Amino acid sequence: MARVWSVLTIAGSDSGGGAGIQADLKTFAAHGLHGLSAIAALTAQNTRGVQVIHVPPPSFLKAQLDSVFTDFDVRAVKIGMLANARIIDTVADALEHYRPKCIVLDPVMVSSSGHTLLETRAIRRLVQRLLPMATVITPNIDEAVLLLDHSIDNDEQAEGALVELLAMGAKAVLLKGGHLSGKKVIDRLDTGKALYEFEHPRLKVSGHGTGCTLAAAIAANLALKKSLPDACEAAGDYVYAALKAAYTPGTSKLSVLKHFSA
Repeated sequence: MARVWSVLTIAGSDSGGGAGIQADLKTFAAHGLHGLSAIAALTAQNTRGVQVIHVPPPSFLKAQLDSVFTDFDVRAVKIGMLANARIIDTVADALEHYRPKCIVLDPVMVSSSGHTLLETRAIRRLVQRLLPMATVITPNIDEAVLLLDHSIDNDEQAEGALVELLAMGAKAVLLKGGHLSGKKVIDRLDTGKALYEFEHPRLKVSGHGTGCTLAAAIAANLALKKSLPDACEAAGDYVYAALKAAYTPGTSKLSVLKHFSA
């Protein structure tokens, strides 16, 4: 029997099941791939917000990474919530050692409810160690603002931010446009050689886990040997379909993506 290709997520666990590791594994499964996980943080979280964060020892994260890389055919890696500098160093050391071909870095810093998910002092370490390794980084507008330390209020500034992020060492940047105003959501991909725009109608849905899912879907499509522009386009279409079919499992109005309908 042929082995199924694997995709690894290195991220935080969402006890509410809408984002993080849980969203990533559902995304990988929906793309016909075997999902692996290395849990970098644990959250007590629901549709109303994040209550508590626990960060396991870096030695335990290293053990998880060694375990999956020495057994599975890891075709791509998605990186999400990493919490602090020690965790970032642990991940960077493992990636330098095992050298996976495709790495999608989603620089998760603040939750949709406003809870800080990455220590401020760790941002520089993320830029220094992980940014240059990534095949593509996928910040939203708020995350790009934290990385660049200035506001991004319109389409022109968003295009300028792409250039700045590439200058920081990124190989390619997909800047998500959901936090800008307008009837359409425009995600912009800059590979350093070409600029691509992916448009979708703005849905009147308060979605949870969209950023995690988009990065995971890009990783899945790269594992399936699509080019980076094609992987980003397919991932955006996947998230749009899953968000269009979203449902509300909790007591708040926050919706969770319906992954397998996409």
